Amino acid sequence: MILPKKSLGQNFLIDPNITEKILKITNIENKNIIEIGPGRGALTEAILKKKPKSLLMIEKDKILANQLKIKLKNFNNVKVINKDILDIKIEKIIKSKSVILGNLPYNISSKILINFIKFEKWPPKFSEIIFMFQKEVAEKIIGKSYGRLSIITNYKLNCEKKFEVSPNCFYPRPKVISSVIHFTPKKNVFFKIKNLENLEKLTNIFFSKKRKMIKKNLHKVLSIDQIKKLKDLNLSLRPADLKPETYYKIVELIESK
Repeated sequence: MILPKKSLGQNFLIDPNITEKILKITNIENKNIIEIGPGRGALTEAILKKKPKSLLMIEKDKILANQLKIKLKNFNNVKVINKDILDIKIEKIIKSKSVILGNLPYNISSKILINFIKFEKWPPKFSEIIFMFQKEVAEKIIGKSYGRLSIITNYKLNCEKKFEVSPNCFYPRPKVISSVIHFTPKKNVFFKIKNLENLEKLTNIFFSKKRKMIKKNLHKVLSIDQIKKLKDLNLSLRPADLKPETYYKIVELIESK
């Protein structure tokens, strides 16, 4: 029996009812599937029963990756990559209309999500993403706890929280509740941000002092003439008072310098 590695944020899903609930969110049959962090393969087994067209798994843990390769060696449509998802140029290897699934390590879950938002070609080749996050992070993504992550996610993805998952459904048992979110790419992105890192930097500047009025920080990134283009924006507002679209417009103005 392989013991979970705390350094990799491993919490293995052990409840088959949850795996089935995840796969009911979308249709798996005859689709290209990518599973991030398959671990011991609980979700993997459920995916294969749905007869996908192909299944690509990305697992950082070498021992787990090798076990999966041995276990699934008779499946011609299955491939296991033993690498860190953050070190892979996933956009270059993804197949058309892929469905992305993953019970993500809590410590890098938001970074993984943002990597998919940073795809150069949009609409992307993936049609759906179904990820499990720590509940606190999930609430930041869907906007219940409005801030940087919800603004960045909203730029290119529609997102819907589907259900929560009890700590009892994992081994080892985490101290937090998890949430499953379903994402679909927005076909039309109305704001043309050239580099998503500029949106990351802008939201970091504003939300690092989220109780302060936006006036001072806005003057740091835009000229007076550019600020006038924001259609009578109230400079006494605080970062959480601005709609996501305002942040996208500010980045457009920054990139137009």
